[in-house]
Amino acid sequence: MEDRVAGEATPLTRGPYRKGIERREQIIRSAAEVFGELGYIGGSLRTIGDRVGASPATLIQYFGSKEGLLMAVLDEWTIQTAQWAMPGDPPGLEYFRAMPAIMEFHVDHRGTLELFLTMAAEATNPDHPAREFIQRRYAETVRHWTAKLRQAVVNGEVAALTEEQIEAEIRILIAVLDGIELQWLLGAELDLRRLIATHIDQTITRWQSTQSNSLETGQLRMP
Repeated sequence: MEDRVAGEATPLTRGPYRKGIERREQIIRSAAEVFGELGYIGGSLRTIGDRVGASPATLIQYFGSKEGLLMAVLDEWTIQTAQWAMPGDPPGLEYFRAMPAIMEFHVDHRGTLELFLTMAAEATNPDHPAREFIQRRYAETVRHWTAKLRQAVVNGEVAALTEEQIEAEIRILIAVLDGIELQWLLGAELDLRRLIATHIDQTITRWQSTQSNSLETGQLRMP
């Protein structure tokens, strides 16, 4: 290991290298805004560059291509949204009851939510560069949430559900939450946290119900 004089600055924290890192981060933030507003297809390198005073050629120099820039944006999105993780990863129904608190993050980071939903809509195109990323994120969410609902079933917190019913419930829940968030992004005057909390409470009440319903009679089936 190379000796270093006390008080000597680390080369990575100043000078041209540091300025390059800051410039790269600035471009990523600008690209996230543009992709969130205009989508990947509509958001051109020129539009992104104009917001940070850089030419498309400069962006290519940093990221290699427009797709490379998108990948950098999605990597940063993953880092930022790690803040969504619930402290302690509560078990069973407590996990779902804690969900409304996540809406505070959405309200404070509107652009992050807008970017994901915009990319998700565009990624229905099989050739979209974000398709695999979006598919993986949804698969991870379904897997984690189904594990929580399955745990609630095992612990007797909710009525008995089959594996098929558990997955159906979780996919429906994800779709509802995405839909409410989309309405909020479109300008609907609603209290995002309160509306999510209301839906979660109603969903849990239904899960706990012992009355005959479509799930218990097996009428709800995944396509």
